[in-house]
Amino acid sequence: MKTKLFPVAPRGFTRVELVVVIAVALILAALLGSALNNAKHKADRIQCTNNLKQMGLNFRIFATDHADHFPMQQMTNQSGAPAYLSSGDAYRYFLSMSNELGNPLILRCPADRTRTTAKNWATFRNENLSYFVSLDAQETEPQMMLSGDSNLTTNGVPVKPGLLLLTTHMNLGWSAERHNGNVNNVVLGDGSVLQSSSARLREQNRNLAITNRLLIP
Repeated sequence: MKTKLFPVAPRGFTRVELVVVIAVALILAALLGSALNNAKHKADRIQCTNNLKQMGLNFRIFATDHADHFPMQQMTNQSGAPAYLSSGDAYRYFLSMSNELGNPLILRCPADRTRTTAKNWATFRNENLSYFVSLDAQETEPQMMLSGDSNLTTNGVPVKPGLLLLTTHMNLGWSAERHNGNVNNVVLGDGSVLQSSSARLREQNRNLAITNRLLIP
């Protein structure tokens, strides 16, 4: 007499096995999310660097066409001071280079979550500008900061919009607002771009014996 064989029902996960599977899935998801986040930060920093490289080139093109003067020296009031020093309208110096820059897209850092990109030059304002501008930068001082990420700090406190007078003893740094606060970008008077940590930023400022006023948008 033949014995009937009944299919054995597949065994389900035990509670312990289910917990292990879920834990492994969560760990993998966290690792993937971290990797994607790091890749996004890196891509933003690279794009920001490219923005500043293009900006530095156009500053120099402007100077070549205007007796070796950057817009800050070209645009002055009757006393010879930068025209928009009191108003804090940093954007106007970049607006004066609209022909060289082409469009305002490069004036917003992709890691800047507090500003929006201007649709055109007619609507371009400080709210669309991610970068500070030096009022004292000049071609004869190639290692002087010309522009860069505006998320600066002094003594760990984020700087406010307006004028920032740099002194050699100032404890400069970067906030965590962009690029994780680790390495931010600065364009120098010779048009080159420096990826700078807070420590390197302070060292660069200490080694510069010339007054440098930054206008923060």
